[in-house]
Amino acid sequence: MSNASSINDDSHLREELLLISRQLVKNGLNRGTTGNVSVRTASSDSAFLITPSGVPPDDMSAAAMVRMDFDGQAQGEHKPSTEWRMHRDILMHYSDANAVIHVHSPFATTLACLHRDIPPFHYMIALAGGDSIRCAPYALFGSQELSDLALIALKDRYACLLAHHGMLAAGRNLKHALSVAIEVEALCEQYWRILQVGNPVLLSPEQMQKVFEQFKNYGQWHSS
Repeated sequence: MSNASSINDDSHLREELLLISRQLVKNGLNRGTTGNVSVRTASSDSAFLITPSGVPPDDMSAAAMVRMDFDGQAQGEHKPSTEWRMHRDILMHYSDANAVIHVHSPFATTLACLHRDIPPFHYMIALAGGDSIRCAPYALFGSQELSDLALIALKDRYACLLAHHGMLAAGRNLKHALSVAIEVEALCEQYWRILQVGNPVLLSPEQMQKVFEQFKNYGQWHSS
């Protein structure tokens, strides 16, 4: 398939990537050139589109989105985000994931710098796929080590924190991934505020299980 044909086949996804990237800035989840977004292509399960490296969303165009194969080959005029390995590996390993969002949002990043997992202080934690939001250990940005650690933290989850870095959120599509990112940042803010007062009272495993039953349509990931 030619590069031009790929652009035409995935034009709606390119436009949606641009829109989501700008919404992340609008919602205060990213600033400047931080963060990145990807989505599995409509034309191939083994390819994805990802935002270009070092380009602010206001200066991006739909055509600037970089198409990549799972073998790491890129198509386009721009270099892919330096975090392409992390996006590629999540899309490869979790068949239910069709979109991935990485942000440096203030409260998620604050807790990530403390290496904090987010416990079940609020029932909405279940929307991230489990009874906690894990924090992956630190690794250099753009490295395969970071990707490997993120995969572990995301097992049976829609989101995780990355130590000294930020947050990852994924979903069935870009809108779902965006909703997860927004909710996780809100939960991180709430948890941070609670910690200023004292230690939160946590929901029990039994209480969280009842929440999962209410949220059963959200599902969880399983390795492909």
